[in-house]
Amino acid sequence: MNYRHAFHAGNSADVVKHALLIALVQALQLKPSALTLIDTHAACGLYDLQGDEAGRTGEAAGGVLRAFADANPLLDDYRAAVRAENDGPEPRLYPGSPRILAQALREQDALILNEKHPEDARSLREAMRGTPAAIHTRDAYELWLALLPTRTPRGLVVVDPPYEETDERARITATLAAAHRKWAHGVTVIWYPLKERPTHALWKDKLRKTGIPKFLNVEHWLYDADQPGIYNGAGLFIVNPPYAFTQSLPPLLEALCTALAPEGHRGTLKAEWLVK
Repeated sequence: MNYRHAFHAGNSADVVKHALLIALVQALQLKPSALTLIDTHAACGLYDLQGDEAGRTGEAAGGVLRAFADANPLLDDYRAAVRAENDGPEPRLYPGSPRILAQALREQDALILNEKHPEDARSLREAMRGTPAAIHTRDAYELWLALLPTRTPRGLVVVDPPYEETDERARITATLAAAHRKWAHGVTVIWYPLKERPTHALWKDKLRKTGIPKFLNVEHWLYDADQPGIYNGAGLFIVNPPYAFTQSLPPLLEALCTALAPEGHRGTLKAEWLVK
């Protein structure tokens, strides 16, 4: 499944991913010690919702625009992060994870971004101008392992590939297992699109077999019944989520599910431990 970020900017998957990423960083920053934030597949960093790619799909209408139309205060932090990139009341520019993470940086924190695609890397450098982000253009999985353990006491790795390669899930599984051996206490977030349940169930079984404890799975199925052959939602695997994050998660997921439900559907958005 090819999932180039620019075509899907601001869709329902972005809203869930970025709302949870903000909540996760906030929970980690309850402690004063420094954090290293690493984004292995940073893409362009900032997107024009009226540009060619995002405009072609129009997926922001079912994502960020729904979140802005909703009044639930639990989505205020997410909306504030999007508003920070815009001058007017309606979002024209949409921040990817690099800009979201840059907004959250404290003086003691570090941000490392990686994007191998040459065109996207150029856009990323432009989007991150004026921020303290270090930008690399390496193989994402090689960089992931090379930067562990982080130089700071704590860290967060965000893995958000476009799933263009047939072995993407296998590389994630192998690299995650190796990363955990080097950095057992580190926090890792892995984003993925949902299309077919059987294929996804097989991947979850392989991830369970890595033996990694404290492995949370958040899944958002948009429709009450799967729509064959199309994008049905997205999810996150989160290794070592902090306690403050897991405690605040249920009401946030409920708010997101309600705000993003397509017309005529309720869908599901829930979290469960992958390894019980």
